[in-house]
Amino acid sequence: MADSASGRICVFCEIVKGERPAHIVLDVPDALAFLDTRPLFKGHTLLVPRTHYETLPDLPAELLAPYFGQAQRLAAAMESVLGAAGSFVAMNNRISQSVPHLHVHVVPRNRKDGLRGFFWPRQKYDSDAEAADYATRLATALRESA
Repeated sequence: MADSASGRICVFCEIVKGERPAHIVLDVPDALAFLDTRPLFKGHTLLVPRTHYETLPDLPAELLAPYFGQAQRLAAAMESVLGAAGSFVAMNNRISQSVPHLHVHVVPRNRKDGLRGFFWPRQKYDSDAEAADYATRLATALRESA
Protein backbone atom coordinates (compact mmCIF):
# COMPACT_ATOMS: atom_id res chain seq x y z
CA MET A 1 0.00 0.00 0.00
CA ALA A 2 1.26 3.48 -0.78
CA ASP A 3 1.41 6.22 1.83
CA SER A 4 -1.32 8.60 0.67
CA ALA A 5 0.57 11.72 1.70
CA SER A 6 3.80 10.94 -0.13
CA GLY A 7 2.89 8.21 -2.61
CA ARG A 8 5.71 6.05 -1.16
CA ILE A 9 5.37 2.33 -0.65
CA CYS A 10 4.65 1.39 2.98
CA VAL A 11 7.47 -0.79 4.32
CA PHE A 12 5.28 -2.23 7.06
CA CYS A 13 2.55 -3.20 4.58
CA GLU A 14 5.25 -5.03 2.58
CA ILE A 15 6.29 -6.90 5.74
CA VAL A 16 2.65 -7.78 6.49
CA LYS A 17 2.25 -9.16 2.95
CA GLY A 18 5.49 -11.15 3.23
CA GLU A 19 7.10 -9.10 0.47
CA ARG A 20 9.89 -7.81 2.74
CA PRO A 21 11.81 -10.00 5.21
CA ALA A 22 11.40 -9.50 8.94
CA HIS A 23 11.96 -11.46 12.12
CA ILE A 24 8.35 -12.22 13.02
CA VAL A 25 7.49 -12.41 16.70
CA LEU A 26 3.68 -12.49 16.57
CA ASP A 27 1.37 -13.35 13.68
CA VAL A 28 -2.35 -13.06 14.48
CA PRO A 29 -5.32 -12.22 12.24
CA ASP A 30 -5.41 -8.46 12.93
CA ALA A 31 -1.79 -7.72 13.84
CA LEU A 32 1.81 -8.61 13.17
CA ALA A 33 4.84 -8.01 15.39
CA PHE A 34 8.46 -8.15 14.29
CA LEU A 35 11.86 -7.12 15.57
CA ASP A 36 12.93 -3.53 14.95
CA THR A 37 15.94 -3.50 12.60
CA ARG A 38 17.48 -0.68 14.66
CA PRO A 39 16.60 -1.78 18.20
CA LEU A 40 17.03 0.33 21.31
CA PHE A 41 17.78 -2.98 23.04
CA LYS A 42 17.78 -6.53 21.73
CA GLY A 43 14.21 -7.79 21.58
CA HIS A 44 12.77 -4.35 20.65
CA THR A 45 9.59 -5.28 18.79
CA LEU A 46 7.19 -3.35 16.56
CA LEU A 47 3.49 -4.24 16.62
CA VAL A 48 1.47 -3.19 13.56
CA PRO A 49 -2.13 -3.67 12.53
CA ARG A 50 -2.34 -5.78 9.34
CA THR A 51 -4.56 -3.13 7.76
CA HIS A 52 -2.83 0.14 6.93
CA TYR A 53 -3.79 2.82 9.44
CA GLU A 54 -1.39 5.73 9.67
CA THR A 55 -2.01 6.84 13.25
CA LEU A 56 -3.79 5.77 16.43
CA PRO A 57 -6.77 8.08 15.75
CA ASP A 58 -7.24 6.23 12.43
CA LEU A 59 -7.57 2.82 14.14
CA PRO A 60 -11.25 1.79 14.40
CA ALA A 61 -12.51 1.74 17.99
CA GLU A 62 -13.39 -1.97 17.82
CA LEU A 63 -9.72 -2.78 17.14
CA LEU A 64 -8.31 -0.87 20.13
CA ALA A 65 -8.74 -3.60 22.74
CA PRO A 66 -7.49 -6.47 20.55
CA TYR A 67 -4.52 -4.41 19.31
CA PHE A 68 -3.40 -3.24 22.74
CA GLY A 69 -4.08 -6.70 24.13
CA GLN A 70 -1.30 -7.90 21.83
CA ALA A 71 0.96 -5.07 23.05
CA GLN A 72 0.24 -6.22 26.62
CA ARG A 73 1.24 -9.80 25.72
CA LEU A 74 4.47 -8.57 24.12
CA ALA A 75 5.34 -6.52 27.23
CA ALA A 76 4.84 -9.60 29.41
CA ALA A 77 7.04 -11.69 27.10
CA MET A 78 9.87 -9.17 27.43
CA GLU A 79 10.02 -9.97 31.13
CA SER A 80 9.31 -13.69 31.09
CA VAL A 81 11.42 -14.66 28.08
CA LEU A 82 14.17 -12.07 27.89
CA GLY A 83 14.58 -11.57 31.63
CA ALA A 84 13.92 -7.83 31.35
CA ALA A 85 12.98 -6.00 34.54
CA GLY A 86 10.22 -4.20 32.65
CA SER A 87 9.40 -2.70 29.29
CA PHE A 88 8.93 0.57 27.47
CA VAL A 89 5.77 0.73 25.34
CA ALA A 90 5.36 3.73 23.05
CA MET A 91 4.13 5.06 19.75
CA ASN A 92 4.41 8.22 17.72
CA ASN A 93 1.65 9.77 15.64
CA ARG A 94 3.10 11.58 12.62
CA ILE A 95 5.84 13.46 14.51
CA SER A 96 8.88 11.17 14.79
CA GLN A 97 6.90 8.38 13.12
CA SER A 98 9.59 6.98 10.81
CA VAL A 99 7.12 4.76 8.92
CA PRO A 100 3.63 6.21 8.38
CA HIS A 101 1.87 3.02 9.47
CA LEU A 102 0.58 2.75 13.04
CA HIS A 103 3.05 0.84 15.18
CA VAL A 104 3.73 0.31 18.86
CA HIS A 105 7.28 -0.09 20.12
CA VAL A 106 7.65 -2.69 22.87
CA VAL A 107 11.17 -2.52 24.27
CA PRO A 108 12.73 -4.62 27.04
CA ARG A 109 14.13 -2.47 29.87
CA ASN A 110 16.49 -2.95 32.78
CA ARG A 111 17.71 -0.55 35.44
CA LYS A 112 20.71 1.50 34.37
CA ASP A 113 20.34 0.31 30.75
CA GLY A 114 21.39 3.72 29.43
CA LEU A 115 17.98 4.84 28.16
CA ARG A 116 17.41 8.39 29.39
CA GLY A 117 14.58 10.65 28.36
CA PHE A 118 14.38 10.69 24.61
CA PHE A 119 18.06 10.12 23.85
CA TRP A 120 17.93 6.51 22.78
CA PRO A 121 21.17 4.79 21.81
CA ARG A 122 20.52 2.14 19.18
CA GLN A 123 22.08 -1.31 19.26
CA LYS A 124 22.67 -3.91 16.57
CA TYR A 125 22.23 -7.65 16.69
CA ASP A 126 25.57 -9.43 16.38
CA SER A 127 24.17 -11.44 13.48
CA ASP A 128 20.98 -12.34 11.67
CA ALA A 129 21.04 -15.62 13.61
CA GLU A 130 21.01 -13.73 16.92
CA ALA A 131 18.04 -11.63 15.74
CA ALA A 132 16.26 -14.82 14.63
CA ASP A 133 16.87 -16.34 18.07
CA TYR A 134 15.29 -13.33 19.84
CA ALA A 135 12.29 -13.47 17.49
CA THR A 136 11.85 -17.21 17.99
CA ARG A 137 12.03 -16.99 21.78
CA LEU A 138 9.43 -14.24 21.91
CA ALA A 139 7.18 -15.93 19.33
CA THR A 140 7.27 -19.22 21.24
CA ALA A 141 6.26 -17.51 24.49
CA LEU A 142 3.41 -15.67 22.77
CA ARG A 143 2.09 -18.86 21.16
CA GLU A 144 2.24 -20.64 24.50
CA SER A 145 0.34 -17.83 26.25
CA ALA A 146 -2.44 -17.66 23.65
